[in-house]
Amino acid sequence: MAAIAFDNSYARLPERFYTRRAPTAVAQPGSIRVNHALATLLGIDPLWLESAEGTAVLAGNTLAAGSDPIATVYAGHQFGSYNPQLGDGRAILLGEVIGTDGIRYDIQLKGSGPTPYSRGGDGRAPLAAVLREYIVSEAMYALGLPTTRALAAVSTGEQVVRESFLPGAVLTRVARSHIRIGTFQFFAARQDVEALKLLVGHVLARHYPDAPGRGDNPALALLQQMIHAQAALIAQWQLLGFIHGVMNTDNMLLSGETIDYGPCAFMDEYQPDKVFSSIDHAGRYAYHNQPGIAHWNLAALAQALLPALHEDQEQAVALAQAAVDTFPERFSQAHRAGLARKLGLAEFLVTDQALADELFQLMAQHRLDFTLTFRRLADLAAPTEAGPGTTVEELFEIPDPLLPWLARWRERLSAEQTPATERQALMYTANPAFIPRNHLVEEALQAATQSGDFAPFNALVDTLAKPFAYDRALARYATPPRPEQAVTQTFCGT
Repeated sequence: MAAIAFDNSYARLPERFYTRRAPTAVAQPGSIRVNHALATLLGIDPLWLESAEGTAVLAGNTLAAGSDPIATVYAGHQFGSYNPQLGDGRAILLGEVIGTDGIRYDIQLKGSGPTPYSRGGDGRAPLAAVLREYIVSEAMYALGLPTTRALAAVSTGEQVVRESFLPGAVLTRVARSHIRIGTFQFFAARQDVEALKLLVGHVLARHYPDAPGRGDNPALALLQQMIHAQAALIAQWQLLGFIHGVMNTDNMLLSGETIDYGPCAFMDEYQPDKVFSSIDHAGRYAYHNQPGIAHWNLAALAQALLPALHEDQEQAVALAQAAVDTFPERFSQAHRAGLARKLGLAEFLVTDQALADELFQLMAQHRLDFTLTFRRLADLAAPTEAGPGTTVEELFEIPDPLLPWLARWRERLSAEQTPATERQALMYTANPAFIPRNHLVEEALQAATQSGDFAPFNALVDTLAKPFAYDRALARYATPPRPEQAVTQTFCGT
């Protein structure tokens, strides 16, 4: 029986969608970590993945039976500027599998060598970038967000050249697909309407088979589904203080999953204009700009879909505009629903927006930790029910300037009939204790890259797998950085 049961649908599309390209072998592959739970979901034996044979496949030295490796082509707006051809410059899609949940997944090697789309790059990935993506993508999954995932990380025994010589690695990334807004832009720019319609049909069948209106206007049905998915996703980002850092159209997946964890970061202190990415000099992708950028990206998708929306240009534009105009309200609805859960409200009333806005203003004014502020509110929702060592009181207490707001919040809660214990339980599921704090991520990366010590990396991944279950014994993973530990910039790793 094959170790990986591939069923490769994207590779059955016309060859102008990709280039067939095998990974480039590495000198000395070594297993760093295999995601056992994800491997099992994909129907792959995790122990085989950890073996020498499995590690060779994960490194790109050996092709598993049934693999049909390709590098996909796409375009994209990068920081607002259009690039007509990008593509997988350092990634190879090995193929697709049907998981035990019945869902189709891509299995892709990232850092697997040059492709025709590398644009002069070496196609490799430094170890730190691979480990960062492993840490954050798996943390996002545990937090309940749609995301690409990490199946495995392997070392290559080679050095990659960036600002200095760095150890290399390969990440095995899993996604429901890697089809991007930029994929549609690529074919639209070439006026390849046939390819656009093929892609629309492929994405609908794969991700949105029950989309309303699919039979009447497939392109419009797809656009509407993507708008809904992006509104929900970006709301979740905002509610967790997550800053993506590089929201280019080639980094927006039609599956609605988060992808590309290069210069991303979670906020410690709440600052709505916060930017971490070292390449985002103008703050285009700052935290508070993310909903607007998502709206902009969806307009780019709509523009790419125009030839497939309607034969008449004016009708196509009208349909696209009407669809894209629904995004702000869809986002607001998703964000309000999420705020209700975070604040312990069974229903988010019109007047509750002012209460939430005041909290955010106070958090910004007093530079309060985003994650611990909300987690402490969950503790206080039913303080007599919290057991010893299960609250973050020792790490964060509500400061005096917030006490008047706290009294108004409690008064608002008293207007509802939800039992306090039930309210608190629900709040704990919306307000994590553990996030991938930047200083802890950097600590893990430095230990791995400078001394080959993967213990901090593994400990961090294990802790973040249970973000909502606070344990005093793991308090360091919930503790904000001291001033000298604070990370102010993150890097894309390319």
